[in-house]
Amino acid sequence: MRARTLLLLLLAILLAGGTALLARSYLAAQRTQEVAGAAPVPLQRPSKSVLVARADIKRGQILRPEDAIWQIWPEGGLDKNYVVMGGPPTPARTPESFAGWVAKNPIVGGEPITETKIIAPGNRGFLAAVLRPGMRAISVPVTITSGISGFIFPGDQVDLLLTHSIPLPPATSGETGKSTYEHKATETMLHNIRVIAIDQRLESKPGEAVPAHTATFEVSAKQAEGIALASEIGKLSLILCSLVPGPNETPAADPAVAATTGQNAPGSPIAATTSQNAPDSSIAESASYTFDSEVSPLLPKAQGGKDTTEAAVITILRGGGKASESAASQPASKGS
Repeated sequence: MRARTLLLLLLAILLAGGTALLARSYLAAQRTQEVAGAAPVPLQRPSKSVLVARADIKRGQILRPEDAIWQIWPEGGLDKNYVVMGGPPTPARTPESFAGWVAKNPIVGGEPITETKIIAPGNRGFLAAVLRPGMRAISVPVTITSGISGFIFPGDQVDLLLTHSIPLPPATSGETGKSTYEHKATETMLHNIRVIAIDQRLESKPGEAVPAHTATFEVSAKQAEGIALASEIGKLSLILCSLVPGPNETPAADPAVAATTGQNAPGSPIAATTSQNAPDSSIAESASYTFDSEVSPLLPKAQGGKDTTEAAVITILRGGGKASESAASQPASKGS
């Protein structure tokens, strides 16, 4: 009885082992067929990052590092003009490397930035791309004092002053006691005009103040005529404008915004108060001036303008008649 039980147990073990081997062989064969019948899966090529505009960039806008951003781009959609992260030239381009460039054409937000749509400082056509539509560029000579010791940089707003002599009026026959002093005056010709270049530099290095020899402004055609004439009349000086306007001043419009918002249109508040956005009207309409006699009371009063002093008339009574006597410079005597 015991031998029979052992025999049955051994037989059961052999049958179980054989069944397991058969099942394993069957599953291995099925797996081999599935792998052999499956189509090969192509390896996914890694995507690359392309430099794109973070927001809309207008024509003539000077690029800043925050205007561009890297964006993942499909490998099949890459163009040879795109700026690719890690690509040529060496060293690779970065958003900071395009700071100071100017957009020749509008770029929509999310659109790749290509060197065909932007222009680098110093390249041909850069200055024309910086100018707003209808504006002109004109340069004037400056010195260390008239250029504020090199602390005026491209992008600043300045007032333009003209200092010149006032010609003496022609002498009238029989006129005596007339002053022969030739007065001088300084007048503010233009307010808040935009500086677009200092010497041949259209951008400045941080913390660098270099005395300049020329300054280039963005002005209208009429203002360019006035500046060219003023440089022949007398001495020009630049006055740096504060970023914060005074209580009676209107801030100058952002050049990147003025062209699209209509702030530089004739009749707008900014066009009426800032000469950089004003139409081609007479410069003398908004000019202010100061005579030398206002600076020093020791100088004779200027005859004309706001310093004109009317002659005092003293009436002297003699008997039944009367006579008028002019006392422009002599005070009336006590006995008169």
